[in-house]
Amino acid sequence: MYNPQLTSDGKLKHLLSIEGLPKKVLLQILDKAESFVSVSDRDVKKVPLLHGKTVCNIFFENSTRTRTTFEIAAKRLSADVINLNVNTSSQSKGEAIIDTVNNLIAMQADMFVVRHSQSGAAHLIAKHVPDNISVINAGDGRHSHPTQGLLDVFTIRKYKPDMHNLRVALVGDILHSRVARSEIHALTTLGVPEIRVIAPKTLLPNEVEKLGVHVYHDMKEGLKDVDVVMMLRLQNERMSGAMLPSTQEFFKTYGLTPEKLALAKPDAIVMHPGPMNRGVEIDSRVADSDQAVILPQVTYGIAVRMAVMSMLAGGEA
Repeated sequence: MYNPQLTSDGKLKHLLSIEGLPKKVLLQILDKAESFVSVSDRDVKKVPLLHGKTVCNIFFENSTRTRTTFEIAAKRLSADVINLNVNTSSQSKGEAIIDTVNNLIAMQADMFVVRHSQSGAAHLIAKHVPDNISVINAGDGRHSHPTQGLLDVFTIRKYKPDMHNLRVALVGDILHSRVARSEIHALTTLGVPEIRVIAPKTLLPNEVEKLGVHVYHDMKEGLKDVDVVMMLRLQNERMSGAMLPSTQEFFKTYGLTPEKLALAKPDAIVMHPGPMNRGVEIDSRVADSDQAVILPQVTYGIAVRMAVMSMLAGGEA
C-alpha cells in the first residue's frame, strides 16, 4: 500500500503524521534519537550529517519553542537554517502557500519544517515538492504533531522502558489537541496496552473510543494506578462557544494537583507538551516536583528532531 511518507524501499521520505508509520520506522527514529542525546553534552555540540543542506522553518502559526528546537536540531546537524516569519512575508500580502513554497524551492532548499493552522497543510506541500525535498509537519490544525508525539514516547521509554506493561493517561483538552492524536497513534503502534483519556465530554472528539482508548470523565477513576500522566493545555484559541464553565472550575475538576497525582502509581511520571498553564491544568507543586519530566521532554525533543532530519537526509549516526 502506497505511503507518501516512505520511499519505495521503506525509508523515511517525509514526516507528516504518526498514523500510517510502521512500528519499525518509529523504533528506528527513537533508536537514532538515543544516539544524538549525548551530542548535547559535548563541548562542541555539532555533527556534520546535514553539512551543506538548507532547512527552512516555515511557520504560518506561532510556536517559539517548537521552531527553536527545530532550529537548534538542524544547526547541531551542521545545516544552514532559514526561519521564515510568515507574518511579515508575502503570505500576509495574500500570497498562496504553494507560491511561498515555490520560491523556497527556487532557492535550492533541501528540507521544509512546516507549521500551519489548517489540517493537511504539510501534506499539501509534500505532494507539491520535488523528490529531493523532504517535509516535516511541525503541527497542522487539530490533525497531527508527529515530532511532539515522538519526543513524548521517547521520554516515556527513557523512564519506563517496558512499554508493553504501561498505563498512560492523557488529561485535558483532547478535542483540540493534535499532540493527543499523535501520541495515541504512537503509543498504540509501540504496543502500550492501556491508553486512557480523561476529560469533560465537551473536550472529547466524537467516537474517540475508535482510537482504542479508554474514556474517563472522573480524575479519581482515570488516574488510578497509571504509570504516565500527560497533561494537555486548554487550547482556547481553537475553541468556539462556551465549552467550560470557567478555568477555575476546570482546575478544580481536572487540574493535576498532588492529591490527584497520588492516585497514580508512586513512581508515575508527569508530562506536558507545553506551554503550561499553571493553576489551570497543572498545579505548580506538581509541575516542579521530582515526578515531572517536562524539561527533559524539551531536551529529548532536540535529539528526536535531529534523528528525523538525519533520516530524511539519508544520514547515518
